[in-house]
Amino acid sequence: MSSPITSWEGASSVFTFADKPGVMALILVVAVAVTVAAIWITVRHEKHSYNSPMTKK
Repeated sequence: MSSPITSWEGASSVFTFADKPGVMALILVVAVAVTVAAIWITVRHEKHSYNSPMTKK
């Protein structure tokens, strides 16, 4: 069993895309597109699901 961590000495963090605004913007655009697509598909499905099968007079 390994010993517990007792200090932060020598620890570092890596921010893969933090210094690349173009990649961050692309990730944001993809996230927004996925969200909008999910909402649009849900609305389309619900409209189809709740259409009356009876012929309107």
